[in-house]
Amino acid sequence: MGGVEKIVTEMKTNSKGIRFSELQKVCAFYFGKARQSESSHCIYKTPWIGDPRVNIQNNKGKAKSYQVKQVLLAIEQIEVKNGS
Repeated sequence: MGGVEKIVTEMKTNSKGIRFSELQKVCAFYFGKARQSESSHCIYKTPWIGDPRVNIQNNKGKAKSYQVKQVLLAIEQIEVKNGS
């Protein structure tokens, strides 16, 4: 998990500098395998009701900043739910 923790720390300090592949790794760790990954978008299911997905998009090898922030919010929600 050390690699994922390092990426999450980087996501918190520089949401614009995250590679798409790094964001995929974090999403796979927290949300499991992507429901869709054959296009430029990857969609991950989250464990709550409402809008239960995280959508990330490859932008020339980089992750979009607003999507990085959405993933961070989803991770925070999971950690609060799990009491971490």
